[in-house]
Amino acid sequence: MEILELIGLVAAFLTTASFLPQAVKVIRTKDTRSISLRMYLMFILGVALWFYYGWEKESISMILGNGITLILAGVILFYKLKEKKKG
Repeated sequence: MEILELIGLVAAFLTTASFLPQAVKVIRTKDTRSISLRMYLMFILGVALWFYYGWEKESISMILGNGITLILAGVILFYKLKEKKKG
């Protein structure tokens, strides 16, 4: 494995793992009032584009990091939209 791809895997792990506490908190509490809907929509679009870019470049670090982040951010967005619909 190339050193640059290894650096990418470490970076992907760290940035993806940083989302885990927020996703767990939202799943447990169902509280997303302090989360910006616009920010999450823009963020998810950006992550999806990075995922696609990584796919095209065949970069495992970009695919894994952005794919998992997309799922975690998608869970948070799901609860945010559910809360917005309810309120």
